Amino acid sequence: QVQLVESGGGLVQPGGSLRLSCVASGSIVSTYVMGWYRQAPGKQRELLAAITGGGNTNYADSVRGRFTISRDNAKNTVVLQMNSLKPEDTAVYYCNAGSTAWGIAGDYWGQGTQVTVSS
Repeated sequence: QVQLVESGGGLVQPGGSLRLSCVASGSIVSTYVMGWYRQAPGKQRELLAAITGGGNTNYADSVRGRFTISRDNAKNTVVLQMNSLKPEDTAVYYCNAGSTAWGIAGDYWGQGTQVTVSS
């Protein structure tokens, strides 16, 4: 069993930055593909970024160049650095673990953290 706990959400002005963290506990976490998703009201959950255990990354077009995903396997932590935030980035952001391919969510989810981009 894997438990995921996100933190770092909040209110930020357009153009600002936020850093989301996801701490994972459980078995074989360091080998899992970890990802960040978001879900805005009335919209489907959207995959933003993913990182393999070896550090290979991939991004959705909507965030490429603005968001950066990284991980520290020793600390079982995955970070999403978000820069140049826009109002349309407002959503609940979720950490995910255990994906086997881009676009296929793993079995494990965090509780979510709210990000609001507004002036």
